[in-house]
Amino acid sequence: MKNRVNILDTKSDVMREILNISKTLAKKKLGALFLIADKEKIKGNYRPHYPQIIFAGNLLEKGMEAVVEKLATLDGAMIFTPEGEMVSYGSRILRSETLLGFGTKHAAAKGITLYDNSFTAVLVSEESGWIKVFQKGEIVLETDAVDIEPTTLDKVSRFLTNQDMALLASAGIAAATIGAPAVLIFGGAYMVVKTAGSIISSALKKDKNK
Repeated sequence: MKNRVNILDTKSDVMREILNISKTLAKKKLGALFLIADKEKIKGNYRPHYPQIIFAGNLLEKGMEAVVEKLATLDGAMIFTPEGEMVSYGSRILRSETLLGFGTKHAAAKGITLYDNSFTAVLVSEESGWIKVFQKGEIVLETDAVDIEPTTLDKVSRFLTNQDMALLASAGIAAATIGAPAVLIFGGAYMVVKTAGSIISSALKKDKNK
């Protein structure tokens, strides 16, 4: 049981780091596509646009965020294992499904997460500055670039990793009433989580005094 908890912690740490990097890119209006996928399962489903440099480091190691921010702006997706190993960067995803009204990055995020339900894609829109998380072909989370309380981001990351609804409740995210807007905006920051057919939303403005 202890080993399983450690594995889940690492996976949620990887998710949190990608969300943090995504917020940095979104503030600069830089687009990116991240994919978290098992190394063996993703084989044959992507094609690098550029010669690949092998990195010995892990996403969770100090200083790697700066490297990732640079590589993420290249055309194509960055692929990481759930443990934080970089598989590829600047790569074309070979599985895509059209998402009406959106472009190739959205199609890739939808298609590859439909192909394998264990994959998670994180898309940063350079046009809107929005960040969208795809699982099972659906947008399960949407947030803007405004910083949020680190403990809240940690709980959301853990939810995305293990689908524990109690984590959302502990983060102060309550279910929206039926018929409420899909996106609620408070003080310039918002987050929407869609799960089990319901929409969960909350104001997540970071407390500057902390």
